[in-house]
Amino acid sequence: MKLFNNLIAKFKAGNHRFSVGGKVLFFAVFIFSVCCFNVASAATLSFSPQFGTYKVGSTITASVMVSSADKTMNAASGRITFPVDLLSVSSLSKTGSIIDFWAQEPSFSNTDGVISFEGAVLPPWFNGSSGKLLTISFIVKAPGMASVNFSTGTVLAADGSGTDITSSFGNASYTTSGLNQGEPVIMAPVGNNGVPSAPEISSNTHPDQNKWYDNTDARFSWGLTKDIAGSSLLIARNKSSSPTVLYEPALSSKEVKDLEDGVWYFSVQLKNDNGWGPVSKFKLQVDTVKPSGFDITEVKRGNLTDPVAKFIFEATDKTSGIDHYEIQIDSGRVAVWKNDGSNVFETTVMTSGSHTLFAKAVDKAGNFLTNSVEFTVQALDAPIITDCPKEIPSEGVMTVKGTTKYPNSQATLFLQDEKGTTKEYLSDVDKNGNFTLISSDRLKDGIYIASVQITDGQGAKSLLSEKVTISVKQPALITMGSLAVSFFAVLVPLIALVLLLAFLLWFAWRKLFIMGKRRKKEVREAESVLHGAFDLLKEDIRCHIRMLEKAGSKRELTAEEEKIIRQLGKKLDDAEDLIGKEIKDIVS
Repeated sequence: MKLFNNLIAKFKAGNHRFSVGGKVLFFAVFIFSVCCFNVASAATLSFSPQFGTYKVGSTITASVMVSSADKTMNAASGRITFPVDLLSVSSLSKTGSIIDFWAQEPSFSNTDGVISFEGAVLPPWFNGSSGKLLTISFIVKAPGMASVNFSTGTVLAADGSGTDITSSFGNASYTTSGLNQGEPVIMAPVGNNGVPSAPEISSNTHPDQNKWYDNTDARFSWGLTKDIAGSSLLIARNKSSSPTVLYEPALSSKEVKDLEDGVWYFSVQLKNDNGWGPVSKFKLQVDTVKPSGFDITEVKRGNLTDPVAKFIFEATDKTSGIDHYEIQIDSGRVAVWKNDGSNVFETTVMTSGSHTLFAKAVDKAGNFLTNSVEFTVQALDAPIITDCPKEIPSEGVMTVKGTTKYPNSQATLFLQDEKGTTKEYLSDVDKNGNFTLISSDRLKDGIYIASVQITDGQGAKSLLSEKVTISVKQPALITMGSLAVSFFAVLVPLIALVLLLAFLLWFAWRKLFIMGKRRKKEVREAESVLHGAFDLLKEDIRCHIRMLEKAGSKRELTAEEEKIIRQLGKKLDDAEDLIGKEIKDIVS
């Protein structure tokens, strides 16, 4: 943003040639450029030509170019270096530059070998592949390889942030040489009477004699034969003027500087020992001044709803004349328009709302003057929807009826679903202003928003009608049936599951019940068997005890035998109690 800060500072200081209105216009377009434009991110600074071979004493005319094709730039700056031992700058020219305001006037130093510049472009800014920033004239001082380079350079985008979109630099390399001894000399034919033939004149600064150029420095060259002793030259506005300036020895090239605007004729006549030959003339056309005036007037429309606007372009250029106009509407593409003699420019069909037309009046030398104008396209009145269903069945077709003030026009139905997707359906409006719109698609369940717009025969569009919300769903009876089917589809399996679970519980309980009865039976059988076996054991033990007691009646029992009798009786009672308790636990 340094460049814009410098520009603003210059305006505050009053170092300019613009009126109060010019200041207002400058700041308006500056603010507009900062706020409204977006661009991509690539631009190139370069020289033209980038290569060439030049002799000592000749002039190299190099243009500093900017390329921002498919992109929009509004400012450029640069610092250029050159070898002071091989080249020196004779002049810097702003003629034909796309720069409208210079934050730093182009300047040079032949001591340091530096050229600097910094400037801004007015709307519609610049978008192209070959925009000239300035022209440098170098004088070749010595033979060698002269490299002219950008040490720094910046191209700013009109994107609201002053983004640096510089991507590369195209530097220049010039081969400089002296006239070496023995170098071949161009041989020109000699006339029948021995005098030189008319030389063929060429110019590398103004090569086409039918074109206009913004370069005030012209360079001419022609061939010489060995016998040429002198040359007579002249540049004049009068085509019939004869050369009067004599040069001996003869010159084979000539550079003329600071030519005024207009048509010039450069004349050359050569002389040998037989006398003067015929005169050759070369026409060149110079125009360095912008068009002197450029007015844009909107042609009054019978109806402001007409989407096509017309403008009268009145541009004046006294020297070369207006060649074409470069036009941009709002932020659209730049279009080239050539006047067919009517001076009337016609836009394409525009949308309703406010618009701004930017235009450049470009003369035949490439100089231009800018202007802009605002205009408005009013929208047609909105149509009225008279019949639109609030609900329609699923997979149904929607029909919308309505009326408009514009018969024999076209109605467009916009139908937006819940996802934000909008479909359009067209229908003609009859002579009474009535229309019927039918959606050709089967609509799926959901909520839709419908609105209608009218387009008349000129392409003008109306405001949108009032929006209507439509619900697409199945009928209530079908919905209830579906709910019932869904309900029973869930209920029947649930009941079956409950019954299955109840059956499984009953089956398990019965199994356990049968197993319990069987266990009790087996326990009772085991108890009976155990009691029988125990009774037998008990009877057998008691029999042994009686035998010991009987023996004691016959003899005295030993202490061991008495102890056995006591222990057997006690053990037998304990065993009977234990067995009875265990059997009781099993049963319970």
